[in-house]
Amino acid sequence: MVIKMKKLGWLLKKLVFAFGIIYGINLILNKVGIYLPINVTTLSITTFLGAPGLISLFTILYIIN
Repeated sequence: MVIKMKKLGWLLKKLVFAFGIIYGINLILNKVGIYLPINVTTLSITTFLGAPGLISLFTILYIIN
């Protein structure tokens, strides 16, 4: 039970950090006209993959699209 709570706490910390990173980057890049939506998909990818996942999301959204 304690191990599950630790894993849940670790995941929650990473999720909040990912939300903060996406929100902060959106605040900075909003002036340039670049916007990445904050939804379950972007939060999940950024939570589990970190910065490479965030860069790949921007790449998919703005360069390929």
